[in-house]
Amino acid sequence: MDKEVTFFMKKDAISPVTPYLIVPIGILAVSTASLFIRFAQEYASSITIAAFRLGLAALILLPYAVIKHGRELRSLTPVDLKYAFLAGLILAVHFASWITSLEYTTVASSVVLVTTTPLWVSLMAPFFLKEKTSRIAFIGMGVALLGGVIIAATDVCVWQSGSLQCQLNPGSTAAKTLLGDLLALFGAVAAASYLMIGRHLRRKVSLTPYVFLVFSAAAIFLVIAMLILDGIPPRFPDQVYLWLILLAIVPQLLGHSIFNWSLKYLPTGYVAVNLLGEPVGSIILAYLFLNEVPPAVKIIGAILILAGIALASFQVNSQESELSL
Repeated sequence: MDKEVTFFMKKDAISPVTPYLIVPIGILAVSTASLFIRFAQEYASSITIAAFRLGLAALILLPYAVIKHGRELRSLTPVDLKYAFLAGLILAVHFASWITSLEYTTVASSVVLVTTTPLWVSLMAPFFLKEKTSRIAFIGMGVALLGGVIIAATDVCVWQSGSLQCQLNPGSTAAKTLLGDLLALFGAVAAASYLMIGRHLRRKVSLTPYVFLVFSAAAIFLVIAMLILDGIPPRFPDQVYLWLILLAIVPQLLGHSIFNWSLKYLPTGYVAVNLLGEPVGSIILAYLFLNEVPPAVKIIGAILILAGIALASFQVNSQESELSL
Protein backbone atom coordinates (compact mmCIF):
# COMPACT_ATOMS: atom_id res chain seq x y z
CA MET A 1 0.00 0.00 0.00
CA ASP A 2 1.20 3.52 -0.81
CA LYS A 3 3.14 5.06 2.09
CA GLU A 4 1.33 8.38 1.79
CA VAL A 5 -2.07 6.67 2.04
CA THR A 6 -0.90 4.58 4.99
CA PHE A 7 0.29 7.69 6.80
CA PHE A 8 -3.11 9.37 6.66
CA MET A 9 -5.14 6.30 7.60
CA LYS A 10 -6.32 5.77 11.13
CA LYS A 11 -4.12 3.62 13.27
CA ASP A 12 -4.84 -0.14 13.22
CA ALA A 13 -7.35 0.29 10.37
CA ILE A 14 -6.44 -1.48 7.13
CA SER A 15 -8.76 -1.26 4.14
CA PRO A 16 -8.82 -3.76 1.25
CA VAL A 17 -9.20 -0.78 -1.13
CA THR A 18 -7.79 2.74 -1.03
CA PRO A 19 -10.38 4.91 0.76
CA TYR A 20 -9.15 7.99 -1.10
CA LEU A 21 -10.48 6.41 -4.31
CA ILE A 22 -13.85 5.53 -2.77
CA VAL A 23 -14.66 8.89 -1.15
CA PRO A 24 -15.12 10.67 -4.53
CA ILE A 25 -17.74 8.04 -5.42
CA GLY A 26 -19.57 8.94 -2.21
CA ILE A 27 -19.44 12.63 -3.12
CA LEU A 28 -20.88 11.92 -6.58
CA ALA A 29 -23.60 9.70 -5.06
CA VAL A 30 -24.85 12.28 -2.54
CA SER A 31 -24.63 15.03 -5.17
CA THR A 32 -27.37 13.34 -7.21
CA ALA A 33 -30.03 13.87 -4.52
CA SER A 34 -31.16 17.35 -5.59
CA LEU A 35 -31.29 16.22 -9.22
CA PHE A 36 -33.54 13.20 -8.50
CA ILE A 37 -35.73 15.38 -6.25
CA ARG A 38 -36.19 18.01 -8.94
CA PHE A 39 -37.19 15.37 -11.50
CA ALA A 40 -39.69 13.78 -9.07
CA GLN A 41 -41.15 17.17 -8.05
CA GLU A 42 -42.72 17.51 -11.49
CA TYR A 43 -45.36 15.01 -10.31
CA ALA A 44 -44.96 14.34 -6.58
CA SER A 45 -45.13 16.69 -3.59
CA SER A 46 -42.03 17.31 -1.50
CA ILE A 47 -43.52 15.54 1.53
CA THR A 48 -44.32 12.50 -0.61
CA ILE A 49 -40.78 12.46 -1.99
CA ALA A 50 -39.32 12.66 1.54
CA ALA A 51 -41.62 9.85 2.73
CA PHE A 52 -40.61 7.61 -0.17
CA ARG A 53 -36.91 8.38 0.29
CA LEU A 54 -36.81 7.41 3.96
CA GLY A 55 -39.39 4.65 3.67
CA LEU A 56 -37.64 2.85 0.81
CA ALA A 57 -34.26 3.24 2.53
CA ALA A 58 -35.67 1.70 5.72
CA LEU A 59 -37.26 -1.20 3.80
CA ILE A 60 -34.00 -1.94 2.01
CA LEU A 61 -32.16 -2.02 5.35
CA LEU A 62 -34.85 -4.11 7.09
CA PRO A 63 -33.66 -7.66 6.20
CA TYR A 64 -30.01 -6.96 7.01
CA ALA A 65 -30.83 -5.09 10.23
CA VAL A 66 -33.14 -7.82 11.51
CA ILE A 67 -30.96 -10.80 10.50
CA LYS A 68 -27.56 -9.37 11.37
CA HIS A 69 -28.48 -7.10 14.31
CA GLY A 70 -31.72 -8.59 15.61
CA ARG A 71 -30.31 -9.30 19.07
CA GLU A 72 -29.03 -5.73 19.41
CA LEU A 73 -32.37 -4.30 18.32
CA ARG A 74 -34.25 -6.48 20.84
CA SER A 75 -31.95 -5.31 23.64
CA LEU A 76 -33.00 -1.67 23.28
CA THR A 77 -34.86 -0.16 26.21
CA PRO A 78 -38.01 2.00 26.00
CA VAL A 79 -35.80 5.03 26.67
CA ASP A 80 -33.57 4.08 23.74
CA LEU A 81 -36.59 3.78 21.48
CA LYS A 82 -37.82 7.21 22.62
CA TYR A 83 -34.51 8.73 21.59
CA ALA A 84 -34.69 6.91 18.27
CA PHE A 85 -38.19 8.22 17.57
CA LEU A 86 -37.22 11.73 18.60
CA ALA A 87 -34.16 11.61 16.33
CA GLY A 88 -36.39 10.26 13.55
CA LEU A 89 -38.86 13.12 14.02
CA ILE A 90 -36.10 15.72 13.71
CA LEU A 91 -34.64 13.90 10.70
CA ALA A 92 -38.09 13.96 9.08
CA VAL A 93 -38.24 17.73 9.63
CA HIS A 94 -34.80 18.05 8.05
CA PHE A 95 -35.75 16.20 4.87
CA ALA A 96 -39.18 17.80 4.60
CA SER A 97 -37.67 21.29 4.91
CA TRP A 98 -34.78 20.76 2.56
CA ILE A 99 -36.69 18.92 -0.15
CA THR A 100 -39.42 21.58 -0.05
CA SER A 101 -36.77 24.28 -0.40
CA LEU A 102 -35.94 22.92 -3.85
CA GLU A 103 -39.44 23.93 -4.98
CA TYR A 104 -38.65 27.60 -4.39
CA THR A 105 -34.95 28.26 -4.74
CA THR A 106 -32.07 27.15 -6.93
CA VAL A 107 -30.11 23.96 -6.38
CA ALA A 108 -26.99 26.06 -5.70
CA SER A 109 -28.60 28.07 -2.90
CA SER A 110 -30.41 25.09 -1.39
CA VAL A 111 -27.51 22.64 -1.21
CA VAL A 112 -25.00 25.21 0.01
CA LEU A 113 -27.28 26.47 2.78
CA VAL A 114 -28.34 23.00 3.94
CA THR A 115 -24.67 22.02 4.16
CA THR A 116 -24.14 24.53 6.99
CA THR A 117 -24.99 21.78 9.50
CA PRO A 118 -21.46 21.73 11.05
CA LEU A 119 -21.83 25.43 11.89
CA TRP A 120 -25.04 24.80 13.81
CA VAL A 121 -23.44 21.81 15.52
CA SER A 122 -20.65 24.12 16.69
CA LEU A 123 -23.22 26.57 18.04
CA MET A 124 -25.27 23.90 19.81
CA ALA A 125 -22.39 21.85 21.23
CA PRO A 126 -21.71 24.11 24.26
CA PHE A 127 -25.37 23.96 25.33
CA PHE A 128 -26.25 20.32 24.65
CA LEU A 129 -22.91 18.48 24.79
CA LYS A 130 -20.96 20.80 27.12
CA GLU A 131 -18.29 20.96 24.42
CA LYS A 132 -16.34 24.15 23.94
CA THR A 133 -16.57 25.89 20.56
CA SER A 134 -13.11 26.77 19.29
CA ARG A 135 -12.08 30.21 18.11
CA ILE A 136 -11.49 28.90 14.59
CA ALA A 137 -15.09 27.62 14.53
CA PHE A 138 -16.37 31.11 15.37
CA ILE A 139 -14.24 32.53 12.57
CA GLY A 140 -15.74 29.93 10.24
CA MET A 141 -19.25 30.94 11.31
CA GLY A 142 -18.50 34.58 10.52
CA VAL A 143 -17.14 33.73 7.08
CA ALA A 144 -20.13 31.49 6.33
CA LEU A 145 -22.56 34.14 7.58
CA LEU A 146 -21.11 36.63 5.11
CA GLY A 147 -21.51 34.07 2.34
CA GLY A 148 -25.12 33.41 3.38
CA VAL A 149 -25.95 37.11 3.29
CA ILE A 150 -24.46 37.34 -0.21
CA ILE A 151 -26.53 34.39 -1.46
CA ALA A 152 -29.75 35.73 0.09
CA ALA A 153 -29.10 39.18 -1.35
CA THR A 154 -28.42 37.67 -4.78
CA ASP A 155 -31.71 35.76 -4.64
CA VAL A 156 -33.91 38.74 -3.72
CA CYS A 157 -32.03 41.83 -4.90
CA VAL A 158 -30.74 43.23 -8.19
CA TRP A 159 -28.36 46.07 -8.98
CA GLN A 160 -30.37 48.47 -11.09
CA SER A 161 -29.92 52.12 -12.03
CA GLY A 162 -26.90 52.48 -9.78
CA SER A 163 -28.60 51.14 -6.65
CA LEU A 164 -29.46 47.83 -4.99
CA GLN A 165 -33.18 47.11 -5.29
CA CYS A 166 -34.85 44.32 -3.32
CA GLN A 167 -38.38 43.02 -3.84
CA LEU A 168 -39.99 41.05 -1.05
CA ASN A 169 -43.66 41.54 -1.87
CA PRO A 170 -45.76 38.54 -0.75
CA GLY A 171 -46.15 36.12 -3.63
CA SER A 172 -43.29 37.60 -5.64
CA THR A 173 -40.58 35.41 -7.13
CA ALA A 174 -38.02 36.98 -4.82
CA ALA A 175 -40.14 36.25 -1.74
CA LYS A 176 -40.57 32.63 -2.79
CA THR A 177 -36.85 32.29 -3.42
CA LEU A 178 -36.07 33.69 0.02
CA LEU A 179 -38.55 31.22 1.52
CA GLY A 180 -36.66 28.41 -0.19
CA ASP A 181 -33.37 29.69 1.20
CA LEU A 182 -34.83 29.86 4.72
CA LEU A 183 -36.26 26.33 4.42
CA ALA A 184 -32.83 25.00 3.40
CA LEU A 185 -31.25 26.82 6.35
CA PHE A 186 -33.92 25.42 8.68
CA GLY A 187 -33.13 21.96 7.29
CA ALA A 188 -29.51 22.47 8.32
CA VAL A 189 -30.57 23.46 11.86
CA ALA A 190 -32.79 20.36 12.03
CA ALA A 191 -29.90 18.17 10.89
CA ALA A 192 -27.67 19.60 13.62
CA SER A 193 -30.41 18.98 16.20
CA TYR A 194 -30.73 15.41 14.95
CA LEU A 195 -27.01 14.89 15.51
CA MET A 196 -27.24 16.27 19.04
CA ILE A 197 -30.14 13.96 19.91
CA GLY A 198 -28.62 10.95 18.16
CA ARG A 199 -25.42 11.20 20.19
CA HIS A 200 -27.06 9.48 23.18
CA LEU A 201 -28.16 6.44 21.20
CA ARG A 202 -25.06 6.18 19.00
CA ARG A 203 -22.90 5.64 22.08
CA LYS A 204 -24.85 2.45 22.74
CA VAL A 205 -26.08 1.23 19.34
CA SER A 206 -23.93 0.30 16.33
CA LEU A 207 -24.36 2.13 13.04
CA THR A 208 -26.67 -0.13 11.02
CA PRO A 209 -29.34 -0.65 13.75
CA TYR A 210 -29.18 3.06 14.57
CA VAL A 211 -29.66 4.14 10.94
CA PHE A 212 -32.43 1.59 10.45
CA LEU A 213 -34.32 2.77 13.56
CA VAL A 214 -33.99 6.46 12.76
CA PHE A 215 -34.85 6.05 9.07
CA SER A 216 -37.90 3.96 10.03
CA ALA A 217 -39.07 6.51 12.60
CA ALA A 218 -38.56 9.39 10.15
CA ALA A 219 -40.47 7.46 7.48
CA ILE A 220 -43.41 6.91 9.84
CA PHE A 221 -43.65 10.63 10.64
CA LEU A 222 -43.32 11.59 6.98
CA VAL A 223 -45.98 9.11 5.85
CA ILE A 224 -48.36 10.50 8.48
CA ALA A 225 -47.60 14.05 7.29
CA MET A 226 -48.11 12.98 3.67
CA LEU A 227 -51.51 11.42 4.42
CA ILE A 228 -52.64 14.51 6.34
CA LEU A 229 -51.42 17.08 3.81
CA ASP A 230 -51.75 15.24 0.48
CA GLY A 231 -53.80 12.13 1.13
CA ILE A 232 -52.95 8.83 -0.55
CA PRO A 233 -50.58 9.64 -3.42
CA PRO A 234 -51.98 9.06 -6.92
CA ARG A 235 -50.47 6.76 -9.49
CA PHE A 236 -47.30 8.44 -10.76
CA PRO A 237 -45.65 7.91 -14.16
CA ASP A 238 -43.16 5.06 -14.06
CA GLN A 239 -40.14 7.37 -14.29
CA VAL A 240 -41.15 9.05 -11.01
CA TYR A 241 -40.87 5.75 -9.16
CA LEU A 242 -37.46 5.31 -10.77
CA TRP A 243 -36.33 8.70 -9.41
CA LEU A 244 -37.67 7.83 -5.95
CA ILE A 245 -35.94 4.44 -5.89
CA LEU A 246 -32.68 5.98 -7.09
CA LEU A 247 -33.03 8.70 -4.43
CA ALA A 248 -33.26 6.08 -1.69
CA ILE A 249 -30.43 3.91 -3.04
CA VAL A 250 -27.81 6.25 -4.50
CA PRO A 251 -27.51 9.30 -2.20
CA GLN A 252 -29.28 7.93 0.90
CA LEU A 253 -27.77 4.47 1.21
CA LEU A 254 -24.75 4.29 -1.10
CA GLY A 255 -23.45 7.83 -0.59
CA HIS A 256 -23.76 8.06 3.16
CA SER A 257 -22.65 4.44 3.64
CA ILE A 258 -19.40 5.27 1.84
CA PHE A 259 -18.77 8.23 4.11
CA ASN A 260 -19.55 6.19 7.23
CA TRP A 261 -17.29 3.38 5.98
CA SER A 262 -14.45 5.80 5.26
CA LEU A 263 -14.54 7.11 8.85
CA LYS A 264 -13.00 3.81 9.92
CA TYR A 265 -9.91 4.39 7.80
CA LEU A 266 -9.53 8.15 7.30
CA PRO A 267 -9.23 11.14 9.66
CA THR A 268 -12.59 12.61 10.57
CA GLY A 269 -11.53 16.11 9.51
CA TYR A 270 -10.63 14.82 6.06
CA VAL A 271 -14.01 13.11 5.64
CA ALA A 272 -15.94 16.12 7.00
CA VAL A 273 -14.22 18.51 4.60
CA ASN A 274 -14.86 16.12 1.69
CA LEU A 275 -18.58 16.32 2.47
CA LEU A 276 -18.31 19.87 1.17
CA GLY A 277 -17.90 18.34 -2.26
CA GLU A 278 -21.65 17.62 -2.29
CA PRO A 279 -22.73 21.22 -3.04
CA VAL A 280 -20.06 21.47 -5.75
CA GLY A 281 -21.22 18.23 -7.36
CA SER A 282 -24.89 19.23 -7.07
CA ILE A 283 -24.25 22.61 -8.70
CA ILE A 284 -22.38 20.95 -11.59
CA LEU A 285 -25.18 18.41 -12.12
CA ALA A 286 -27.80 21.19 -11.96
CA TYR A 287 -25.88 23.05 -14.65
CA LEU A 288 -25.65 19.96 -16.86
CA PHE A 289 -29.19 18.60 -16.45
CA LEU A 290 -31.33 21.54 -15.24
CA ASN A 291 -29.60 24.40 -17.05
CA GLU A 292 -29.15 26.28 -13.77
CA VAL A 293 -26.21 28.66 -14.04
CA PRO A 294 -25.44 30.42 -10.74
CA PRO A 295 -24.26 34.03 -11.12
CA ALA A 296 -20.69 34.89 -10.18
CA VAL A 297 -21.76 36.72 -7.01
CA LYS A 298 -23.63 33.64 -5.78
CA ILE A 299 -20.57 31.47 -6.46
CA ILE A 300 -18.52 33.85 -4.30
CA GLY A 301 -21.10 33.52 -1.51
CA ALA A 302 -21.05 29.72 -1.84
CA ILE A 303 -17.25 29.66 -1.64
CA LEU A 304 -17.35 31.76 1.54
CA ILE A 305 -19.92 29.42 3.12
CA LEU A 306 -17.94 26.31 2.22
CA ALA A 307 -14.73 27.89 3.52
CA GLY A 308 -16.48 28.73 6.80
CA ILE A 309 -17.84 25.21 7.10
CA ALA A 310 -14.38 23.78 6.45
CA LEU A 311 -13.00 25.81 9.36
CA ALA A 312 -15.81 24.76 11.70
CA SER A 313 -15.65 21.12 10.60
CA PHE A 314 -12.30 20.51 12.27
CA GLN A 315 -14.05 20.15 15.64
CA VAL A 316 -16.85 17.92 14.31
CA ASN A 317 -16.27 14.33 15.41
CA SER A 318 -17.02 11.16 13.52
CA GLN A 319 -20.50 10.75 14.97
CA GLU A 320 -21.42 14.23 13.76
CA SER A 321 -20.17 13.42 10.26
CA GLU A 322 -22.70 10.65 9.68
CA LEU A 323 -25.31 12.92 8.08
CA SER A 324 -25.40 15.43 5.14
CA LEU A 325 -28.92 15.52 4.70
